[in-house]
Amino acid sequence: MALIRWAFSLFALACATGAQAGEADVIAATATQDMRGTWTVSATILHADTGWEHYADRFDVLDEEGNLLGSRTLFHPHVDEQPFTRSLSALAIPDEVTVITVRAHDSVHELGGATVEITLER
Repeated sequence: MALIRWAFSLFALACATGAQAGEADVIAATATQDMRGTWTVSATILHADTGWEHYADRFDVLDEEGNLLGSRTLFHPHVDEQPFTRSLSALAIPDEVTVITVRAHDSVHELGGATVEITLER
């Protein structure tokens, strides 16, 4: 009986540990245009990275229609650095685009966390 309780406890702990790292959330973002007309988009991402098996691995910049304008790959987990901010530079955003959305992606849940919408100031 004690072995069954121990096995159940171990199973419950494993399930709870996997559930702690949910979807990656963008909690803040900025967009600045340089003198050449290209943009730098900085995203602050919050995700309970657990290591290489589950971490925030990318952020995307989308136009109003949901078209992908650019992505920044995040090449490693940020287990001890939460939240963290990274930038995507030299991004060409068409003049007709007035609002962008920044979203994050993680290696398990993919998309679905909080996004940030930015109205561009040209």
